[in-house]
Order: sequence, then structure tokens, then C-alpha cells
Amino acid sequence: MMQRVRALVPAAGQSIRFGGATPKQYMQLLGQSVLAHSIAAVRQHPAVQAVTVVLAQNDTAYDDLVRPTFPEVSTTTGGDSRARSVLNGLQYIRSIDAQCEWVLVHDAARPCLAAASLSELMLLGLASEHGAILAVPASDTLKREQEHQRIDCTVDRSGLWAAQTPQLFPLDALIRNLQAAVDSGFQPTDEAEAMERAGFHPLLVRGSSSNVKITCADDLPMAELILMRRDTIHAAPPTRHH
Repeated sequence: MMQRVRALVPAAGQSIRFGGATPKQYMQLLGQSVLAHSIAAVRQHPAVQAVTVVLAQNDTAYDDLVRPTFPEVSTTTGGDSRARSVLNGLQYIRSIDAQCEWVLVHDAARPCLAAASLSELMLLGLASEHGAILAVPASDTLKREQEHQRIDCTVDRSGLWAAQTPQLFPLDALIRNLQAAVDSGFQPTDEAEAMERAGFHPLLVRGSSSNVKITCADDLPMAELILMRRDTIHAAPPTRHH
């Protein structure tokens, strides 16, 4: 029997690093907002039965830019940090769906998630009691910084992975462990870190470098190229063999 999975997309951030008056999740990408692309990406898998988006309390853009395209997507209000916003979203999901077993948390600013990566995560993650995340092995030489942006040392990259989203966890366990982290004053940078602190060892599922996160304005052209190339491949007629 297919397990009940809901997706959660935290979109309450103010995009301070991005700069400009428009939060990065509402920047336009091929005629749609970045957030709209991210919602569409997590809806690609048949096991994802519903999507909830977490919005900032003062959000004025979602109703105009996203809700008309996704009227069935539910929304709730976030908190003063990513961890609290995700926790609000998880508790909202639990309140509306007592049977939900798993939650798939995906960044609002990752519009290029490929269907193949999502399928691999779902296949392996749902079979792991510790959950799973998409990630890619570190490939660049890593430097640790000292003061004034000077190099302190080179960091051994063997065994290091760069975490991505989605991240897939049992809903109740994630609520419990994220709540414990927040209550203790700890602010995990992603959901996996909250699970790690509780003794879990989530599975690393190899993702793709094309699953880019929009952090600054320069990331938008790259995301457009990825999506355009993907659309071109999907639109191409099948090759005929004689």
C-alpha cells in the first residue's frame, strides 16, 4: 500500500542575501515565479498527495502570483526562522491529515528539481526508517577562512556532501526532533540536522548539480537554462529506428 506523503515548501524567508525588494521565491523564471516552479517540481511524484506552502505573515505576493495556478495547495504562516516556519508547517499538516506518515520538505528556491532525482529519493527514503535527503558529493577543493577572507587551511573533502532538498522524513519524528531543537535554542540549518541531533542517520541519496538553489540574482539565468534544456528534451519527438 502506498504510504501517505505530503510536501512542505517553506517560503517565509525575506531573502536578505538575495537583495532587492522582491523575495527570491517570487522572482520570475520563464514566465512563472521561482516558487511556482518549486511547487510543480515536488508534485511530479504520484506518492505526493498534497502540498503545503509556509508564508511570511506579511506576504502579499502569493495570492497574486501563485495561488491562481495552484488553488489546491494549502498555505499556513511561518515563524521568525526557517526552523520555526518548518515546524509551523509540519504541525499544520498534522492538524489537517491525521493519517499522514511522511513529509517531503523542499526549498522554495530550488525550482529545478528533476523528476528522476525525486523518484530516487522517494524509492530509497521511504524504505529507510531514518529518512533521506538529496545531496551531492563535494567536488571542489574546500578552504577554511580566517579573518579578512584569507585562507586558513584546506579542508579534506573526502566523505563530505553538499545537502540539497527535498528531505524526506517520518512526519511525527521530524515534528518531535525539530521541536526539541528549537526548544533548546538550537537553530538547525536544515531538517536533517534536527534529526541528526536526535541520533538519526539519514540516507544520502545522490542528487544532481542541476538542482540549483537561487541564492543571488546571478543564479536565475542558470536556472532558466536548466529548465529550458529540460523542456526541450521533453518536447523532442522520439527517435525512430529503421
